[in-house]
Amino acid sequence: MITVSSILDSIWYERYKAISRLNLSSSIYDITDKCNLTCRGCFFYASDHPVSMVEEHKKANWELFVENETKKGIKLAILIGGEPALELDRVELFYKKMKVLCTTNGLIKIPKDRFPDIRIAISLWGDKGEELRLRGIDTFSQSSANYAGDSRVYYVYNISPNQVGQTESVIKKVKNIGLTVHPQLLLDGAQSNNFPWEKSLLAELRAELDSILDTYPDTFISTKFFHQVLTTRQLFSRTFGWNECPSVSEKADDRQPKPKRMTGFNRWASDLKTIHECCVSKVRNCDECADSAALMSWILVNKRDHIKTTETLQNWIEVVEMFAKLNGLS
Repeated sequence: MITVSSILDSIWYERYKAISRLNLSSSIYDITDKCNLTCRGCFFYASDHPVSMVEEHKKANWELFVENETKKGIKLAILIGGEPALELDRVELFYKKMKVLCTTNGLIKIPKDRFPDIRIAISLWGDKGEELRLRGIDTFSQSSANYAGDSRVYYVYNISPNQVGQTESVIKKVKNIGLTVHPQLLLDGAQSNNFPWEKSLLAELRAELDSILDTYPDTFISTKFFHQVLTTRQLFSRTFGWNECPSVSEKADDRQPKPKRMTGFNRWASDLKTIHECCVSKVRNCDECADSAALMSWILVNKRDHIKTTETLQNWIEVVEMFAKLNGLS
């Protein structure tokens, strides 16, 4: 019988025990429907979010909602929008009750004296030219001024097909301001083929990401196994999609039989009533989706499939460690 202790040496076994104690129960919350940018490919504005719901504005209702989420056992709140930094009072309600990852474009500084232990993920859509093309503004110039050297912060590099072969310059910029960066594919929220990913281009990107990890191990928060899953959407000969996704909202999950999934996960709209079907609200074709967070969760929930060889289990441990680091759980 294969056991964890039988295929890991003492150092890796201690790493395994450390991550096994983590409580990974999380949900995603739209803090607001407002944003100070309109970016091409944004899944939020590609959906009907802003027009189909009425954002909740009463602080008391937000307080009650957060309290109820805490009672359900949610330990990690992933705050998105819109732009969460436009509603810091709402962010603070979550921050006082649980671990928080706040995703932001970085244009509005989240004050360190008010949120000393928050985890902040800043979206970055490429080099200056690509950001101007897709977002209308070079966000890095402002976000880097706001957050250089801030230990709460890392960048999420949304890599478009145009960036393949150009990624190292972006990594260097992040390294030079003393921050870290995590890779993600820029996908088309509107399903209009703005960001076509061909298999050959994905293979090229995978090799590029592997090389960057070797060159910038202290700056690049990733693993080579994650690059493989990210660029192939394959896990042990299974293909990612609706029938595999672990990030379908629990209250919207009618799949039978249910696949392995994130326990208690829901994606809440800013009206505090609507639950979206999945982490990107199904504005993407599930047969093409390669959402970084969903793929990471896919690896996490399929732990038993990795207890086969030393290499497969070490791959799983590294991805869980990455998840913990990104979300401030380690």
